[in-house]
Amino acid sequence: MKSWVRIAVFYGLSLGLTLSWASESLVTVPTRDGQKIAYWWMPKEGATATVILLSGGSGGIGLRYGEPRSNNFLIRSRELFRSEGLNVALLGNPSDMRDMDDAWRTSEAHRTDVQNVMTDIRARSTAAMWLVGTSRGTVSATALALALQDQLSGVVLTASITSQSEAAALPRQAIVQLRLPVLIYHHRQDACRVTLAREADNIFQGLAQAKVKKLMVVDGGQNPTGNPCQALHWHGFIGMEELAVQDIAAWMRNPQP
Repeated sequence: MKSWVRIAVFYGLSLGLTLSWASESLVTVPTRDGQKIAYWWMPKEGATATVILLSGGSGGIGLRYGEPRSNNFLIRSRELFRSEGLNVALLGNPSDMRDMDDAWRTSEAHRTDVQNVMTDIRARSTAAMWLVGTSRGTVSATALALALQDQLSGVVLTASITSQSEAAALPRQAIVQLRLPVLIYHHRQDACRVTLAREADNIFQGLAQAKVKKLMVVDGGQNPTGNPCQALHWHGFIGMEELAVQDIAAWMRNPQP
């Protein structure tokens, strides 16, 4: 390859990377009593919908070195969601709650924070808005969907908290009142004691008023490691991220029982 061609290719690739990076940003939004909440914004031209991704554990996006670095299933799969034609918003933690427990995830304060984020997103895109939660993030997604369902198009619950021993478990929330389309997406081999696949049907059965509901219990993936309740095990759909996101996005485009 001639030297001038190599230089042109190099600068072309560099520009592409720069433009790709420039299309992502950390957005900070004012919220309750002078507090702030941030989200990582990944717009997609011509997006068919916007997904707000709600991570598990203590929440957040694992922002380090200027970008999200959490191993959480949704956070590490963020580019896969955008490749499905979706705007992607990764919800961070508010400035006064760096470790979101279940009491916070079901609180009015959490609801206010997320509503402020949604308002900011609507100023950027008019696309339909969905919540997608995983693990403890499904506690948030369910509580938020119940409170804000008139502002949402649907909710996706992955690796949901199913155990009745958990105070904020999804079957213990008022899911009978949820009218939105709901997808419950679970790995058959999830061995976390509070997210067992055999208990996911309790969520499905409780969604008596959901406009459309679907329970998908899937297999697939490879090389699970570590704690079965953590992101790099079946609980986090390890090794099948692309398939999982394709399943979710396809259902969002055409919700069916």
